[in-house]
Parts: sequence; C-alpha cells; structure tokens
Amino acid sequence: MDRDTAHDPKPAELRRGWTTGACATGAAKAAFTALLTGAFPDPVEISLPRGGTTHFALACHEIADHETTGPEFGGSTAMAGIIKDAGDDPDVTHGAMVRAKVRRLPAGSGIRFRAGPGVGTVTRPGLPIPPGEPAINPVPRAMMELALMDVAVRHGTHADAEITVSIDDGEALALKTMNPRLGILGGLSVLGTTGIVRPFSCAAWIASIHRGIDVARAGGLTHVVGATGATSEEAVATRHTLDPAAYLDMGDFAGGLLKYLREHPVPRLTLAGGFAKFTKLAQGALDLHSARSRVDFAFLQDLLRHADASAALIEACGSANTAKEVLDLSLAEGLDLSTPLAAAAKDAVMNLLRGAPIDVEVLIVDRQGVITGEASFDG
Repeated sequence: MDRDTAHDPKPAELRRGWTTGACATGAAKAAFTALLTGAFPDPVEISLPRGGTTHFALACHEIADHETTGPEFGGSTAMAGIIKDAGDDPDVTHGAMVRAKVRRLPAGSGIRFRAGPGVGTVTRPGLPIPPGEPAINPVPRAMMELALMDVAVRHGTHADAEITVSIDDGEALALKTMNPRLGILGGLSVLGTTGIVRPFSCAAWIASIHRGIDVARAGGLTHVVGATGATSEEAVATRHTLDPAAYLDMGDFAGGLLKYLREHPVPRLTLAGGFAKFTKLAQGALDLHSARSRVDFAFLQDLLRHADASAALIEACGSANTAKEVLDLSLAEGLDLSTPLAAAAKDAVMNLLRGAPIDVEVLIVDRQGVITGEASFDG
C-alpha cells in the first residue's frame, strides 16, 4: 500500500442509482396503466419505501394479445421495460433492461408474481422467499403491489393481476453473483429495500452474505467459509470438502460476515485471505478494501518483535511501502510471519464474535493459492 499521505482533492459527489426492484415497479406500473387506459405513462412515477418519489423513462413498451386472458380483460397483456441505472455503484446489473409484463386477473385473485427470462427461482430454504417462488424479494413485491393498487384506485377498478418480471441477460449476469450458491437458479434476484442504490455502500453484497448464512443454517450446514477472493477460496477447497453453499463470498466485507454470524452462528468458520488483507483484519479492520482501511506498519513491527526478528528487519519494516514487502523481507531472513499473523487475525475475530459458539480457523494464502500460515480450529 502506498505510504503517500498527501490529501487528494475532494472528490465529486457520487451519483446514486436505482434498485432492480424500483425499476421493476416502474415497469409494472406503466404496463398496468396501459392495460387500463391504452396509454403508457412516460416517464412513470413511483413511490419509494421510505418516502419520496422518482421517475423512470421507458426504454420499451407494448400491448399484445394473450391467449389465456378472458375477454372481460380485453384479451391482452402489457409490457414495459426500464434500463437500470445503478449510478456510480459497481453493480453487475447496471445498464440491464428490466421488464415487467402484466395481465389482469379476475377480482379477488390478488397480485401474483412470476419469474420471466433472467429472473431466478428460489430452490433452497433460508431466504426471504420460500422455495419454488420467483426470486423477487418482499420489498419489491410490496412496491409493485402498492403501485398497482394506486393505479387501480385512480381508475375505479381492482388491482388483481399477474406480474412477470424479466431481466435481459439475467441468467448470465447471475453467474457473477452469489445466486447459484444460494440456490437461486435461472437468473438474478429482484432486490432492494429502499429503491435507492447508494454508491459504494455495497449493501447488496453484504445482504448477499447474510442470505448465504441464512441458507447455510437452514440447510443444516455446520461449516462455512469467508474468503477474500477466488484464490483463497480454492485453497480452502483443497483442505475441506464442503457444500457449495458453505462458501459465503466475503470479499472485503469481514465485518458484514462476522457481525451477522455473531447473531446467527454456524459451528465452524474458516476465514482465508492474503497477507495484506488479513494484516488489516488482525488490526481490527472490518472493511478490508484498500480504499477504506490501511496496513499499520507499526503493527507489523510488533508482530516481528514477538517473532524474535532481527533489529535490522524490524527497522526495514518501518520504512516499507507495502505489506508484501514486509513479508518478502521476512521470508528472505527465513522468518515465518504468516503463522503469527494468522493467530493475531484469529484473536481479532474472536473478540468481534464476543463469545458466539463458533470455532474459527484462519488461513493465510499467497497469490499462487498456497496456504502459508494458519491458526487452526480449537476443537
């Protein structure tokens, strides 16, 4: 990590975006309005769960005949599509087309949801939606129901309808998410609790970690893994034979994983990551991203002192530029620094877990996927 401490100019404010659930709500409202009036509102306005409204421009829309719709409903469905704008957040669904197709149902039928192409289906327990249902989370469902009821009231009719949500290329995009491990098959989830994507809050990633823990517990798994990346994850797989759902895709969000496990424990936890990131974990950092936490070289110097390193090595560490440089200098002197680091990281993790009934293993993994240091399970 660069030691330069010069202050950068204040960055421009990051642009917020809109959740998949908000886009689906706008599309569903526009489509339902068109079924009742023959015209699509463009832009379409929706209400947000925590107050306020927003507008979406329609990217596409159509009304089509539908064989299974009774004549009393005009024999048609309406579809509208909205391009998701995630703002400045690194969201895999940024720019995706979110479509909602709506057909009316007889009064009293309620509002039903279906997964169209690119939207997954839940196959495992432990998620907010039960197995067999389309992966459209509770808040987006409530947003769509409220939007349709609002339109229905204004036009003196009922809101009973079937909403099919689809996302272009969603099945391929889902492979970049945790959905396959969570047992959500066939596409993406329709997510969002506020309707708003706040740039780099990474709330969706942390929520996925939490859902992964829920799925693991519901499936009776007793051992889960938090790894900082694919290389570390693969190293764990060489040591333990585990269900794919055990791998929680922690990334940099150690705090998001550990705080949730503290309240929802799993008996055994393996944490795996590189030397630099786990130095920050051992320091007590909960977000291991280079932009949000820094290596404390004084901490590494203390680690070297406890490892009986030479005075020259300790001094050299004080002027090092990166954690890797410290590691390389230590290895050149034949000193194993990864093992005491793993022990220090485990101590920090146990402090954060605050007595939760979780046995922890910490593995330090190099860039070639070799486990270079470890703190083993206690039991």
